[in-house]
Amino acid sequence: MLMTKETQPRIRTLRGWAIAVLNEAGVICECEEHGWMQDRADPHARERAFEVARQNPPDGVSSETAAAAMEEVLDGIGDTCPECQSRSQRSA
Repeated sequence: MLMTKETQPRIRTLRGWAIAVLNEAGVICECEEHGWMQDRADPHARERAFEVARQNPPDGVSSETAAAAMEEVLDGIGDTCPECQSRSQRSA
């Protein structure tokens, strides 16, 4: 009998890999209403994610480049959802 093993989808970009690692480590989460990524500001999760980047970067990528990609992703993510924030400003 043929057995198949379900595998996770292959990540095509370094940015996609960084987002996946950050999400899996709990560094970022998604706004349930709008889908924007949000930084959870958890220093322990961030530390774990960067440890993963250093110890297990994608094939053909140095640990420094992997960590830099994660830092670049985090630089573009805020701790609030832009749509939730603009809604609260309109109602005020």
